[in-house]
Amino acid sequence: MQPRFDAAYEAIDAANARDPNRLVVDGVERAKELVHADAVERWVRHLDPEADELQILAARAHHLRRWATPRTAYPAGRAGYLRWRRDQQQRQAAEVAAIVGSSGYDEEAAERVAAIVAKRGLGRDRSVQVHEDALCLAFLELQLDELADQMGPDRTIDVVAKTIKKMSPAAVAAAAGVALSPEGARLLARAVERP
Repeated sequence: MQPRFDAAYEAIDAANARDPNRLVVDGVERAKELVHADAVERWVRHLDPEADELQILAARAHHLRRWATPRTAYPAGRAGYLRWRRDQQQRQAAEVAAIVGSSGYDEEAAERVAAIVAKRGLGRDRSVQVHEDALCLAFLELQLDELADQMGPDRTIDVVAKTIKKMSPAAVAAAAGVALSPEGARLLARAVERP
């Protein structure tokens, strides 16, 4: 890798390290968005062993400074959630493009990372699909139990079934290898059975 990759990678991680939300993983407390970035990067590398450095930077930045615009700043319900998610993607894409550009990449590379983060080309661009797959797998790995606690089993199964529909066949197959709680595994199995 090149110095510009290291600079961009470190700048993205430095931004995410300021996340006030913390998770304990293997007995170590870490910023939530760093934990998520690690999972998404790991899944990108698993799904696409030839992933280029721009894909890796996008994986690190998929939730760049997500806490800066909390979900509670938007109306409750699906419409509010979708608006919040869209606004987050646009903000994150703009911020990561600035980081990548200031790290020595040209405008085309900065825009490419932003496009992957914003999921532009989903369904047509393999790198964007790998990114989406990695996000879905990280969601199952890190957030499924929390979601089930908040929403209950039936609504969680609906969410997971919708998540699976966004995934490539390779990612759906990889989901079988995600370490889940017994309840998470049951919910995933029920979601996969849905037509």
